[in-house]
Amino acid sequence: MKKALVGLLVFFVSATAFAATPWQKISHPVTGSPQSIGAFSNGCIVGAHELPLNDARYQVMRPDQRRYFGHPDLVMFIQRLSNQVHQLELGTVLIGDMGMAAGGRFSSGHASHQTGLDVDIFLQLPKTRWTPSQLLKPQALDLVASDDKHVVQRLWQPEIYSLIKLAAIDNDVTRIFVNPAIKQQLCLDAGADRDWLRKVRPWFAHRAHMHVRLRCPADSLECEDQPLPPPGDGCGAELQSWFAPPAPGSKPPKKKTPPPIPASCQALLDSHEL
Repeated sequence: MKKALVGLLVFFVSATAFAATPWQKISHPVTGSPQSIGAFSNGCIVGAHELPLNDARYQVMRPDQRRYFGHPDLVMFIQRLSNQVHQLELGTVLIGDMGMAAGGRFSSGHASHQTGLDVDIFLQLPKTRWTPSQLLKPQALDLVASDDKHVVQRLWQPEIYSLIKLAAIDNDVTRIFVNPAIKQQLCLDAGADRDWLRKVRPWFAHRAHMHVRLRCPADSLECEDQPLPPPGDGCGAELQSWFAPPAPGSKPPKKKTPPPIPASCQALLDSHEL
């Protein structure tokens, strides 16, 4: 039987378990005006800001991993969301991975999170703060039932719905990735106010957290935004296709070779290898 509490192995794979990428060797943000460069899954960042670790409204998971850097817009979003949650007395926001000091590719755990505009947030809001040992080895509630088609109703709380909606209605947010079962529950709970659901996108895994992505900042001229999500709330045939069995003879997609990194990111790496 699947346990309700699952270790966040997908969330926080140890960087020491795989060969380090060059980006992991850059321990401090690159000096300069904040600039997100390239695509979310192939980019970097200049002038990243560090999310303060000590805050009464949120807590940062696995601080030893040093994945708490991002564009100032991302830091302000986290603080803004956490303040709203705090004012509504919903609980403490638990922050997962943001990005590394200069962005770039991780050795494990993420394909995106490279331009300082992505953050993982736990889908639970504890009423009491976690201890330092809990922060170093975080565990989170697996909200998805064993059939992968529904949430576990005894674990699904109104606060979770409120947290996701608060993030989705933020003007800087362009996408939120959750498990298809979680998206389905949001669709059931939403009522007549459904415009924000367009931003909430079903994706593999994401059973215990949401992955929030911001739009490219206006002054980051080399940042590559994604196209807008399709019109509508995404609660119809598109969502149901995630629950359909694989077509006969279908094969999982082949792993793609990462494209060359943007020239500005390569120049940044070269300057740090001198």
